[in-house]
Amino acid sequence: MGEAFAQTPKPIRNGDVLTGELRVMRSRAQGKRIETYQVLSEARRIPGPDGMCNLETGPETFQIVTHDPADIGKLKPYIGKNISIKASDMSCASVAGQVSDALISKWSIVQ
Repeated sequence: MGEAFAQTPKPIRNGDVLTGELRVMRSRAQGKRIETYQVLSEARRIPGPDGMCNLETGPETFQIVTHDPADIGKLKPYIGKNISIKASDMSCASVAGQVSDALISKWSIVQ
């Protein structure tokens, strides 16, 4: 019983801070270079009816959605380091082949 309790993920709500290592994954699609930014964190339960994202322990990898070059510039200094992100809008990954368990589409860096 204690083991099951230890594995219960902490909830994270819109506006809460997520902390973890920022990673970047580089790939090519149709000749275009694509960089995907991801925070590796402890398992969390996100808002919504499927807050566990169909995972036993909840999502641990969170893709940071970048909307423009300025967003990328904000993230680059933190690659490979711990970062704290204020997550304003989160959802479970829904497309087959996505590299993260969940997405953060609105965010800001917490200093």
